[in-house]
Amino acid sequence: MPASPSTARAINDRHALRLLQQEGPLTAGQLKQLTGLSRPTVADLVERLTAAGLIAVVGEAGEQRRGPNAKVYGIVADRAHLAALDVRTEGVSVAVADLVGRVLAEASVPITGDMGTGPAVEQAVALVERVVKEADADRLHTVGIGAPGLIDPASGELRDSSGLPEWHRRLVAALQERLPEARVSVENETNLAALAEQRDGVAGDRDTFVLLWLGHGTGAAVVLDGALRRGASGGTGEIGFLPVPGTTTLPSAPDCEGGFHGLAASTAVVELAAAHGVPAEPGQEPSVVGVVRAAVGVVRAAVDQVRGMESGGSRSAGGLEASRPEGRGETPGPASGDEVSPSATPAARFLDALADRLAVGVASVVAILDPGCVVLGGEVGQAGGEELAGRVRDRIARMTPLPTEVRTTTLGGGAVLRGALLTARDRAQEELFTAGERPIRRW
Repeated sequence: MPASPSTARAINDRHALRLLQQEGPLTAGQLKQLTGLSRPTVADLVERLTAAGLIAVVGEAGEQRRGPNAKVYGIVADRAHLAALDVRTEGVSVAVADLVGRVLAEASVPITGDMGTGPAVEQAVALVERVVKEADADRLHTVGIGAPGLIDPASGELRDSSGLPEWHRRLVAALQERLPEARVSVENETNLAALAEQRDGVAGDRDTFVLLWLGHGTGAAVVLDGALRRGASGGTGEIGFLPVPGTTTLPSAPDCEGGFHGLAASTAVVELAAAHGVPAEPGQEPSVVGVVRAAVGVVRAAVDQVRGMESGGSRSAGGLEASRPEGRGETPGPASGDEVSPSATPAARFLDALADRLAVGVASVVAILDPGCVVLGGEVGQAGGEELAGRVRDRIARMTPLPTEVRTTTLGGGAVLRGALLTARDRAQEELFTAGERPIRRW
């Protein structure tokens, strides 16, 4: 059954707007070429979209022909403003952007664990209001929030999870109250990071992949055939609860410490580094932020030393080797001044041991899902770079017959905020570009 004239017009309008979003400003002639529509049809849709305030003339293009220059049309970026929030255990980051996703202002604020729920919520909301003011935005059309924890697939709300601050759930409600005209939605942080990696990062060529988040904690996001999979209760990817060898106990419903989390979270990474003679920088504060920073520091230091050894050939043992602890069953290292292979340094042994741990989790995911590609994401994944990804890749190749790429994030910890911004932009455009249709409530 052919589409009605009104439906055909709506489809054409949305197609043209998507092209303007993807390609940037275009002439009517370029729209005709890219859409395959006739010149009169393109002229009609340009007139409609201009009258609706969605596009405007943004310049002229000089063409090699007689007559006036062609008008160049672009999306009216300030038609709507969006906010993205990355909510962490001890802080929140906010970015405000226009309708095409251009960031106009952003800021972060720490929220300490001893701050009460009410003050924490107020501080986060105040940050949003401040960034909105700095962006010179009159009001927010859409707000996208990334937060740790489970999202109820039926209601789209952040579930009450033990171990997470109460102010996380209260913040969503507070923003809905303070911004009654805005469409506020929340999504799991790792899922948003996967979206960002697929749209703007290292997984742009993949319809099926898994993102393994390595930050303060661990998590996974599953994208199959281009669609994010959340599971029956919203818990797909809670890999921190995966029972694995190498822990002293099993995970429990309220605590994932006995699972994969106990091997690959930032605290475990720092402890593993110390056991291999790669100590963290002194003076790190005993906080979530400090632990993540310490984990990033030890991984980056190990990677730098291994790369330095490989680029300079065999060198004398020293540096981190001098600080390697004895009495743990390791074979004593060479004395200072002896030649040592890069693979025999404490840094290399630490990266090998970390890769052994990560491979256990990755192999489990590969055996069940066969994603073909796993992205090591988060701050720690980015710090490990190809040195860590390559080690995990080699181990997976020995552990499973299923071919699996292991890639390193290009967005790091910023993937969550980027993913929240992309979902907010998509939601705003979905509503504004689809006149007369009911807006989608969540991504």
